[in-house]
Amino acid sequence: MNKIILFFAFSIGFLSALAQPLNSKQIDSLVELSLKTFNVPGIAVGVVKDGKLIHAKGYGVANLETGKKVDEHTLFGIASNSKAFTTAAISMLVEEGKMKWDDKVTDHIPGFKMYDPYVTEAFTVRDLVTHRSGLGLGAGDLMMWPDGSNFTRADIIHNLRYLKPVSAFRTKYDYDNNLYIVAGEVIAKVSGMPWEDFIEQRIMKPLGFQASAASLTRLKDKSNMIRPHAPVDGKLQVIDIAWSETANAAGGIWSNISDLSKWVILQLNHGKYGEGLKKNLFSEPLHEEMWAPQTIIPTGTRPPYNTHFSAYGLGWFLSDIKGYKQVTHTGGLAGIVTQVVLFPELNLGIMVLTNQQSGAAFSAISNSIKDGYVGVGGQNWVKAYADREKQGFDEAEKVKQKLAADIAAEQKKQGANVNLEPYWGTYRDAWFGDIVLSMKNGKPWIASLRSPKLEGELLAYKGNILIAKWTDRSMDADAFLYFSLDKNGKPNGFTMEAISPLTDFSFDFQDLDLKRIK
Repeated sequence: MNKIILFFAFSIGFLSALAQPLNSKQIDSLVELSLKTFNVPGIAVGVVKDGKLIHAKGYGVANLETGKKVDEHTLFGIASNSKAFTTAAISMLVEEGKMKWDDKVTDHIPGFKMYDPYVTEAFTVRDLVTHRSGLGLGAGDLMMWPDGSNFTRADIIHNLRYLKPVSAFRTKYDYDNNLYIVAGEVIAKVSGMPWEDFIEQRIMKPLGFQASAASLTRLKDKSNMIRPHAPVDGKLQVIDIAWSETANAAGGIWSNISDLSKWVILQLNHGKYGEGLKKNLFSEPLHEEMWAPQTIIPTGTRPPYNTHFSAYGLGWFLSDIKGYKQVTHTGGLAGIVTQVVLFPELNLGIMVLTNQQSGAAFSAISNSIKDGYVGVGGQNWVKAYADREKQGFDEAEKVKQKLAADIAAEQKKQGANVNLEPYWGTYRDAWFGDIVLSMKNGKPWIASLRSPKLEGELLAYKGNILIAKWTDRSMDADAFLYFSLDKNGKPNGFTMEAISPLTDFSFDFQDLDLKRIK
């Protein structure tokens, strides 16, 4: 640890012990330490207090290859922080009497259908945005993640009927993206304009957003925007922006601290904006409904925040922090993660945007900033999250090393030329389509026909288990293939499972059930 980092650590620890709000210089020290500790190229931080943006600054670089600096105007993909814009749009339409939160989805999209007919009939607009559908975590996300697939929004809505539930309807929280895509289509049907137009014209424009857009392709000026970064074979690299525009209503917005601060101020003012707060984007009763618990999330009472309750509202996570209501959301794309934290009773908002996919950085920063306002002292969040992240990396590395040893042992046992020909063929999943196993350029190969990035080398593992080693190593999403056999001992289908515990949940391989068709 060099002297500068040691000084930062001492300063932050000392100030945290006093439980006083950090000033701008102390936030600078905190973020600079976080950049180094978590190997993040660039971070932007904004703090809103009592209706004013009291801190807005960028740190580090937007792109490791160009070295361009981050500032408060640098654009980031805010990912799932877009969900609150979607629920705000619905609230505005409810306000106008054009729809209701408890309208049946089929009233607006007749073709909407879930696996269970009862669930289809009962499903409301509110159910679309509260993560209580009965589907598992990230179910169906492979239709839009990674980007580059040819699934349309109509395809995604149609294919929901094939996704089997893992819990009873409205009984359990499981985070979902695809149902927000449906919510975006409801907005389009009711308003008569695409979700992207509604967000830009009805929300961003009135609030005075200058650079933001409802999707990457709609950005008018891309000269000051980040590139995502991820570790590839142990080295941090610039990676492609990976997001399917079919899912914009779930996570497509690009914004910056300057613009997002206006959104945060609107939220803290319960939907009011403009000079003298004389204008309303939505009424206070509807705003309170967005901040009211809809789906309970299990939580433990742990220091230092003593959180007793946690829930999901309408586009927001809700919890109690030292007796204060916390309203928050995070967002994650490949190589980009972000967070917005609001404390209505303190008239406080915190925004942290990063261009690396470690959530430890934004968590350490936002926690350190909020501690001084909620009266928590003595916490070294940078160290705590660094230790937690190291533990996760170490566990993942153990899995990878054991896997490599097992593969080497299997190759030694069977010889270098393991015969995988019995597995060759085309396999079909009802919602994901076809996957082909074959030889390509002398290597056993797996390729999805509808999601081209999911292609790579096949490796023999144990028994009737193979491993998919994807060509794009930044995904960190290698997977097991578990084969079933017919009565003649021939492979007739397979299921899949991500290998690493760090694989993003949107690689929902576990939801696939592939049957051999030829």
